[in-house]
Amino acid sequence: MTKIGKIQVTEGVYFVEIPDANLQILCGCPADSVKHLMKRGLILTREENGVIFETGPNVVLLSDVLVQNGSFANLAEFPVLQMLYKQGMIIPGHPNNTGIKPMLIGMSEQVEAQMQYIYRGNYGLVSEDEIMEAGIEEKTAAHMMRLKLKFAFGKISPAEELLDTRVVESKPVEIRNNVFIRRLALNVFEFSYKNEAITVNLNLPPDRSYGVPYPLGFHQIHREYFGVIHSGEGDGWNVDHPCMSSILMFQGKIYLIDAGPNVIYSLMSLGIGVNEIEGIFHTHAHDDHFSGFTTLMRSDHRIKYYATPLVRSSVSKKLSTLMSIEEKNLFDYFEVHDLEFDTWNNIDGLEVMPVFSPHPVETSILFFRTLWEDGHKTYAHLADIVALKILKGMVTDNPSENGVTRKYFDLVKSTYLTRVHVKKIDVGGGLIHGDAEDFIEDRSDKIILSHTSSELSPKQKEIGSGAPFGMVDVLIPTAHNYLNTYAVDFLQSYFPTAPICQLNILLNGEIVHFNPESILIRRGTAPGDIFLVLTGNVELIKSDLGVRSTLSAGAMIGEISAILEGMAAIGTYRAVNFVHALRIPITLYMKFLECNKLKDNIKRLLNNREFLQKTWLFGEVVSYPTQNRLAQEMRYITAEKGSVFSRELDSAIYLVKSGALEKFFGGDVFEMLKRGDFFGEEGVLFNTTNTFQIRAAEDSELYKIPGHVLLDIPVVRWKLFETYQKRMKMILRPSSVTLTSLAWKDDYRLGDPRIDEAHKKIFDAGAMVKKSLEEGESAHLLVEQLNRVISAIDAHFADEEAYMAENDYPDIDAHKSRHNLFLAELKKLVEQSKQLNLKIDKNLLDFFNGWTLIEIKTEDKKFVDFLRRNE
Repeated sequence: MTKIGKIQVTEGVYFVEIPDANLQILCGCPADSVKHLMKRGLILTREENGVIFETGPNVVLLSDVLVQNGSFANLAEFPVLQMLYKQGMIIPGHPNNTGIKPMLIGMSEQVEAQMQYIYRGNYGLVSEDEIMEAGIEEKTAAHMMRLKLKFAFGKISPAEELLDTRVVESKPVEIRNNVFIRRLALNVFEFSYKNEAITVNLNLPPDRSYGVPYPLGFHQIHREYFGVIHSGEGDGWNVDHPCMSSILMFQGKIYLIDAGPNVIYSLMSLGIGVNEIEGIFHTHAHDDHFSGFTTLMRSDHRIKYYATPLVRSSVSKKLSTLMSIEEKNLFDYFEVHDLEFDTWNNIDGLEVMPVFSPHPVETSILFFRTLWEDGHKTYAHLADIVALKILKGMVTDNPSENGVTRKYFDLVKSTYLTRVHVKKIDVGGGLIHGDAEDFIEDRSDKIILSHTSSELSPKQKEIGSGAPFGMVDVLIPTAHNYLNTYAVDFLQSYFPTAPICQLNILLNGEIVHFNPESILIRRGTAPGDIFLVLTGNVELIKSDLGVRSTLSAGAMIGEISAILEGMAAIGTYRAVNFVHALRIPITLYMKFLECNKLKDNIKRLLNNREFLQKTWLFGEVVSYPTQNRLAQEMRYITAEKGSVFSRELDSAIYLVKSGALEKFFGGDVFEMLKRGDFFGEEGVLFNTTNTFQIRAAEDSELYKIPGHVLLDIPVVRWKLFETYQKRMKMILRPSSVTLTSLAWKDDYRLGDPRIDEAHKKIFDAGAMVKKSLEEGESAHLLVEQLNRVISAIDAHFADEEAYMAENDYPDIDAHKSRHNLFLAELKKLVEQSKQLNLKIDKNLLDFFNGWTLIEIKTEDKKFVDFLRRNE
């Protein structure tokens, strides 16, 4: 009988179980991983001695890379909550509270990032100072902190008090009870127990994404003047429904309220492309309202972000720990618009009023209105709220106690019961969510019950309605066809020099409708029409080249065949969901181009655009006008075999058109770049020198695209960040972390003598350990030498942190955290070696060398480049 079991839960997620060792390991934790476990029957409800609780994992293995194929790969907040509360591992007197903590295991920086992200997910802002930095006056900040501490049972506890951790390296590390894990390659791990071993590969194939636990079907949404699309009524535990969210339609524009897990799937089901989104209104930073942020970063324009500075600050602190990016750089992907509490903020005719909501993290409930014939039409979105009986239990007259005043309780109750036309409320119950019975006296025209994983009770059904996915509440119907408006806007952006009288020739075409999975144009055929996509998504498939790109509203399908006069379609175009498109006969389109003297310019750009469409970096989502702008900026260059690009590259992306180039570091080749691949992402993202060097393995042709053009395209910026993260992790693959690497190399120099000399001293001390190990010196001497290494590192860290403080380095706090993590782990490994009869093995040296390299070539390099920019 096997001792280790392995089950694939969904794409990129596995469940490993070793019953004899009482270990159940969730391998990979993207959004909704808990729901996937519940769907597969790997989380069950049990009863023991009258206590009802859930089963499930007690260890989470993190992905080596934070982002895979555009989605967060590590979101451990809900798996940890499930272990602590649903399984009862933290509840006093619970049969599962045995003193054993849930555990996170993985690469050191991913473990640290998840610990900080869970900490921020639990508490949001953690001090009055942080609250005041978000613009809240001192007296109000004090009240908010008293409320927060009441939810937190009087104490803000670091994640280390709740969770254990293990750092996984290339040599076996014990998880617990003689179960070991080691890394075989990037994101590939081996678990071993006694005489058995199994392998888990967390890498997603290039054309795959993480699975969705629920089917949604396809819905055709008519665009209204003012309406609410109900896009989620569940919570983080509801396996059949998306988390609570809504989509507002206003004057033809689309606005999201929150972005929870799998929001891209919800949008696809509703026939809404990410490029159609005008903005997002954000309530708070819990994962079930937040984890879909990467979707919004995959647009070709900066989506508007609407939140109070308080919520934005809480979100940015959580997101910055998750992504290891400075807070000030996080919202480069968005166009930020701050909202003022308790005031009607005008958003192009749509008014929104955020009101502070009692919750463990900073939260706003949102009221929307717009003017109509009989006054204002109103919608209220109340997520997340607290049951009034819970809030009443927090009331205290003693200002030194944690809790709230009676006056504040009355204000919250009055706000909850504000009369509106449509109101959606959180009825999740428990200690931090709402109660439907608090709204029995609410006189709103319609109440919708949401944010629950339970069936509604008869009493709840008497209070409010349900709202199945895709249902629409129309507050003000439209008398206007917004599809015509979209067509005008797209064509004016494509052809800015053409007069409206000429555009009307194209606009007089028929607006056609395609059902999901219908083929618009088949590969190899010469189409007679061009289709300008107005709503929905179209998939471009070139199976022989491995190309599958999703095109959003604004895509011009069939234009290449038109320009090349009868050329067969280069791929098959297939509707992903309900699609509306403007049909333009090719003959008419060509005459339009000739009349407006546009043909030669478009034809000149065609080859560049066609190449861009075939690349992973630019093939998806990027719209027609954006592709034209990129095509105009592309510059053709060549590289002879053996030539090496300087690390001091311009801020630009270099796309390989033909040939092959080697990406190397310290003499080791890490990656071979071929047609469609690229390099230069570090310079574009961070304005730093490049970690890797590039050498032409054969005569090659490339396109160079300036970085300033790319930074305003969120989907491209996000893919550059994803690639940067993955390539940095390559340095830590076991095959590259060798004892020979302990020698100092000039490649490691950053150009700052103070830092370079300190790094060289650390490597020299490490090289002495290596030399003694190879010559068979006593373990006692080895430990003594390792202590010298630790002392050198300790001194360097203290000096470097002082150096950062002297120069007002903005990322100093995050850098200090990484220093502390490294030292703690290194000291732990040294202590373990002492317990093993002073035996020093390669695992310790792998950790030292690999971590030091990644720290020098990523984090320390960022600081040195910061100094250089400020000179």
